[in-house]
Amino acid sequence: MATVSSSARPTKLKVGHPLPPTKLGSSYHRYIRLSFSLSWKPYRNTSSRIGIHLLSSSNNKCHDWRTRVSFFQGFSAEGKKDVKRSLKEQLLEAIAPLDRGAVATPQDQQRVQEIARKLEAVNAIKEPLKSNLLNGKWELLYTTSQSILQTKVVLFTEYRCQRPKFLRPNGKIYQAINVDTLRAQNMETWPFFNQVTANLVPLNARRVAVKFDFFRIAGLIPIQSPGSGRGQLEITYLDDELRISRGDRGNLFILRMVDPSYRVPV
Repeated sequence: MATVSSSARPTKLKVGHPLPPTKLGSSYHRYIRLSFSLSWKPYRNTSSRIGIHLLSSSNNKCHDWRTRVSFFQGFSAEGKKDVKRSLKEQLLEAIAPLDRGAVATPQDQQRVQEIARKLEAVNAIKEPLKSNLLNGKWELLYTTSQSILQTKVVLFTEYRCQRPKFLRPNGKIYQAINVDTLRAQNMETWPFFNQVTANLVPLNARRVAVKFDFFRIAGLIPIQSPGSGRGQLEITYLDDELRISRGDRGNLFILRMVDPSYRVPV
């Protein structure tokens, strides 16, 4: 390590001031090129070796530094919001022409899955069952569940054929959840107006067991659900506009909030 005389004076280096060419063994070795203004002084000890010291900043300078740190932290948070907003836009654009998933090709499904998983990775609400954002009526925008889409019809064997579109649910499909009462409701509109209500049993902070209790055919005739009417649902992404859920059979559900004040019948 280079040494200098103990009488060396503190030197202030500034941005943009070029240093003289350094020659081996010359006194220029005590200059240090930095990207910002820096004061230094030699550290005197018995070995006469140099120690570089950052001079203490004033209270104002410390405040300025904290301000800059806060600014960059805020910028990072804004950056995350931008990423989330961009992913939501990509997801909505990808599912828009897919008729809730009824006409999705395997390539379409893969694309939607990829974007959904990226959005789930930046989910800020880790315990959605404790969040009031879950409450209300949600419109189903996309799903991979054939039982909801009803795009297939089973004939006398396991062979399935495409169900005509006029026999599928053509109107909007809703799902409502109330966390305080642990109640849920699925609602079809035109042309069938079927409904089903269910009790929710929390399994953890983001997964529930779903136990259906009543079906309503054509919105008029209530039918008690058989004991086999059960399932599980995990909320993997939640904000005030969008919800992503996954069923126990691997089905994907993407929903949009339409009425946060809606109450499910108890």
